[in-house]
Amino acid sequence: MKKIGLIGGMSWESTAEYYRIMNQEVKRRLGGSHSAEIIMYSVDFEPIHRLQFSGQWDKLAEMLSDIARKLEGAGADFIVIATNTMHKVAPQIEKSISIPLLHIADATAEKIKEKGLSRVGLLGTKFTMEMDFYRKRLLEKHGIEVIVPEKEERSYINDAIYNELVLGIIREETRNNFKRIIKGLAEKGAQGIILGCTEIPLLIKQKDVELPIFDTTEIHAGKAVDLALTG
Repeated sequence: MKKIGLIGGMSWESTAEYYRIMNQEVKRRLGGSHSAEIIMYSVDFEPIHRLQFSGQWDKLAEMLSDIARKLEGAGADFIVIATNTMHKVAPQIEKSISIPLLHIADATAEKIKEKGLSRVGLLGTKFTMEMDFYRKRLLEKHGIEVIVPEKEERSYINDAIYNELVLGIIREETRNNFKRIIKGLAEKGAQGIILGCTEIPLLIKQKDVELPIFDTTEIHAGKAVDLALTG
């Protein structure tokens, strides 16, 4: 079994889901008392949160690259960043290490293509929805068109993520508003919905909506197990 190098804490609420899914999936596949081999570096999210909102992405790239090198030095065979937003600095991290980085957008695209879909809605932080690092990768590398909510809806989603979900706050009103936004994306032609923030699956489940959803936390963690158990 390969060792998973997990960069977590962004937030710890979703990182706990990564840890649970990885271990449960290894046990399901191998049986007995098996569990995943994980080397985890869990960050303090507050300073990262501040750097995101002040646009200091170069500083964030340096921080996460340093963490990735530490995980590689500790024996990790590949790196998993347990967040969608921080994949903005994935190219810099990849250049700083000699082991693979398992990109969350690639893992998600694989599942979207398995369902034969080519146009999906994307929910996430404002950084993920509005910057092109995620949408451009899906389009140019995988041929998947991405549509996002309207500006006011994007602000609402972003506020809900940072002021509720990363703090472990789950509100029924927020769930209903997300469902309304998803319905709007369906009306614009979305064939499925990417839950492109690893906290959103804490709020929205498949039973809540009619369109197929793509839970990036579950997909990414499951793909990490695939990679850990190959070779």
